[in-house]
Amino acid sequence: MTPEQVTLVKDSWAQVSPISEQAAELFYNRLFELNPDYRALFTGDMKSQGKMLMSMLNTAVASLDRLDAIVPAVQALGQRHVGYGVQEQDYAVVGEALLWTLGQGLGEDFTDEVKQAWTETYTTLAGVMIEASKAEVA
Repeated sequence: MTPEQVTLVKDSWAQVSPISEQAAELFYNRLFELNPDYRALFTGDMKSQGKMLMSMLNTAVASLDRLDAIVPAVQALGQRHVGYGVQEQDYAVVGEALLWTLGQGLGEDFTDEVKQAWTETYTTLAGVMIEASKAEVA
């Protein structure tokens, strides 16, 4: 990621953070629209799940300029997701739901450059999780 992309992600996240509860609800609703089977993976309280998602995204965004600091936590998250039944192809659907949610939250501020920066961010973090999940399976 370029420094400019990091700035775009951080600045756009600062716009979404104040509506994090609504953003989490939008995200999960979109995720379940894209694949209704995912609903069965979430057995707990969805408000709590949304808070965990937003907290994880806050941490990731805050650490983008020092990714090495969060790689172990991202790897552990990827390994835990194996136990939840998450498969490699699921990451693309989650990415689609995330980008859609950001588009809803940012409106016209969700420019092509911001979308590309978020795509790079998600692809990078999801890649770390996928590799860790493969190591867990092996």
